[in-house]
Amino acid sequence: MIERARVLVIGGGIAGVSTLYHLTRLGWHDVVLVEANELTSGSTWHAAGLCTQFNQSYNLMTLLRRSLELYEQLPDETGVDVGLHRCGSVRIATTPDRLHQFAHVLGIAENVGVPMEIVPPERAAELFPLATSDDVLAAAYLPTDGHVDPSSVTSSLARGALDRGATIERHTRVTELHRERGGWGVTATEGELTAQHVVIAAGQWSRQVARLAGVELPIVPLQHHYVVTEPIAAVEERTTELPVFRDPDNSFYARQEGGGLIVGPFERDPKTWALDGVPEDFHGKLLPPDLEQIEACLVAAAERIPVFGEVGLKTVINGPDGYTPDGKCLMGPIPGQPGLHVLAGFSIFGIVFGGGAGAYAAEWIVDGQPADTMWELDVRRFGDYARSTSYVVARASEVFEDEYKIHYPEEERPAGRPLRTDPLYERLLAKGAVMGVRAGWERPLWFARDGEARDVYGFGRGNWFDTVGEECRAVRNGVGVLDQTSFAKFEVTGEGAEAFLDRVCANRLPAEPGRLCLTQLLTEGGGIEADVTVALVEPGRWYVVAAAATETHDLGWLQRHLPEDGSVRLDNVTARTGVLTIAGPRSRELLERLTRDDLSPETFPFFRCRELELGRARVLALRVSYVGELGWELHHPLELQRHLYDALWEAGEELGLVDFGYRALESMRFEKCYRLWGADLSADWSPLQAGLDRFVAWDKGDFVGREALLREREEGPSHVLSCLVVDADGADAHGYEPVYAGGEQPVAYVSSGGYGHVVERSLAFAYLPTAHAGVGTKLEVGILGERRRAVVSEQPLYDPLNERLRS
Repeated sequence: MIERARVLVIGGGIAGVSTLYHLTRLGWHDVVLVEANELTSGSTWHAAGLCTQFNQSYNLMTLLRRSLELYEQLPDETGVDVGLHRCGSVRIATTPDRLHQFAHVLGIAENVGVPMEIVPPERAAELFPLATSDDVLAAAYLPTDGHVDPSSVTSSLARGALDRGATIERHTRVTELHRERGGWGVTATEGELTAQHVVIAAGQWSRQVARLAGVELPIVPLQHHYVVTEPIAAVEERTTELPVFRDPDNSFYARQEGGGLIVGPFERDPKTWALDGVPEDFHGKLLPPDLEQIEACLVAAAERIPVFGEVGLKTVINGPDGYTPDGKCLMGPIPGQPGLHVLAGFSIFGIVFGGGAGAYAAEWIVDGQPADTMWELDVRRFGDYARSTSYVVARASEVFEDEYKIHYPEEERPAGRPLRTDPLYERLLAKGAVMGVRAGWERPLWFARDGEARDVYGFGRGNWFDTVGEECRAVRNGVGVLDQTSFAKFEVTGEGAEAFLDRVCANRLPAEPGRLCLTQLLTEGGGIEADVTVALVEPGRWYVVAAAATETHDLGWLQRHLPEDGSVRLDNVTARTGVLTIAGPRSRELLERLTRDDLSPETFPFFRCRELELGRARVLALRVSYVGELGWELHHPLELQRHLYDALWEAGEELGLVDFGYRALESMRFEKCYRLWGADLSADWSPLQAGLDRFVAWDKGDFVGREALLREREEGPSHVLSCLVVDADGADAHGYEPVYAGGEQPVAYVSSGGYGHVVERSLAFAYLPTAHAGVGTKLEVGILGERRRAVVSEQPLYDPLNERLRS
């Protein structure tokens, strides 16, 4: 066995082999893959091989397109046929909401360059004549979709990697992983080696492999069936292959297999398997069939495809695979473990994701960042809260059941909740709060004033629309309180703390205690890796606040850049620190009723922080506002939260204090054109493109990404994040909608959007080519298949001089 390698990949399924292949394509040849048995012997070998590009995410559809393009090119490169059938796919709609979903995805496909059309029932029946179509309204037809042979495509990738110098060791199981200086020590059944990087790509065994390094990955095995029919005359008589057929409302797919069909269901109440660990000898094996488990879906399939109910079943496959809490794979660097990466948990969709995902995983290792933002797949989207097996099972089972469910723009899934709650949780529920979840935290979205406190989803404006408007106006005209305990919060201390933060922050750090700054943390290429506020609370003590969803991500990024001399201490204080946000023109009046401190604008101006005594609680008050009003974030020990909340309400009731939620916050941030990381900000875009160059301290010492920004400033940015006022009618842009400049092809897509209740405008953000970004430029935004007039607006629309914010 080779003793040293630049990269060791653990796992010989499509994920691991694709990563190995792409590492060699990027010029890294000193790479080794170890597989405990034979290549593809985990779950790859029994996969159905479906390859669709239909997805409600711009980045993930891009990944899927990249996979199919690779599979098409591989045979010419390696000489190994991959069994690619680009027979197309047909997905039927039987409800108006499903048609809205199709129209939304069609807009994404136009941006990505994936051929797609919405066809009438008659055309759907021509494409897949075995299915009944009486109740079909239309169908989504993707002519370049299809299927591939999983073992062949993996073999082709392996051949390409071997031809470029990679090594593959079969029948080699890893038994120990330990961190060594500059890399990882690995013990395997066939020997030992050291590697600079290790990639865990062991499919449903990945959780067990990660535990060797003291890491808990949120992956559990779920059972999944598909059946293969006996030959069907109507299939055998065809001269062209049937497209892959999907009936999402009946939760099954069907594709041609020789002269018969493969039918795969996604049933309710899926069954788990091997939660205590997948047996080491479960290679090339299946679980016993359980037809009773999938009976309801098979009956529905027979009703939709009558001939399916008339033939026998030749084979029943029950092959387990690793599922994650959101059904998307885990990719990227594992936080706190330098050089340890993961690509696993494809939730049975590893074949179609494998090619593109392996490319991005390799780029992450070689370049430090994938070519496109992969936040939706980033392993750091989950934190320690997702370590519980029962939590992962609950969430993963929900994902399995809802595989073909319509996913709405503002949807919140109920499984595995509540999990992380603060002391106000029950109290806010009693006041009508409808909760959402970020990073496991329950937090209020809106407050039902009357009627049932629940979301009713659609692609248009939800049942919360009017109430959220009331919350916005109440805050803008008076004062409101929002529980933002879910914020990620870190303390940075030690003699090297200032130099460390100065190195990773693009902005200048606060020069004296009591000041704070907004800053971006950048990649070496100048992309925005994080967006945070940094406060100097007292000499040597820095306080960093980030978004709830990015807690593990941002902590991991900071840990990655810590000096090795131990001069900096980084503490995650998220779980023990509560945050109540007070916002609105009467917020100073409210706080003055609870404190003897001087809160005048002269003594406590904008972007300052200090400790205050409010009632009987001492808080760290940060004078910042994400809604663009006079306001404070009140950071406090979590055990004081109920007292602080009650004191605020006792003092504020006669001032008209209201509870407001995150949907009102979102509406008000649109009006102020404030950016949100993960939507408007990402590593794909720089501060210059995002319009945040005022937060870059160009003249300070070196910081991560500075050289790339200087080059971009000299050349000028190619795109600019712009605000569009859209002539919408009952349905606003939310994200990924195409933006047109008069032609047939989009010039951009919406990064985020919604309705500004106080300015009474539908708003959308988009990175426009500079030629189309001038204020007053007339454009169009495609919303649910209709082009809506839009115009580039000045930023912001509300309080453009920030007079209210600084009052």
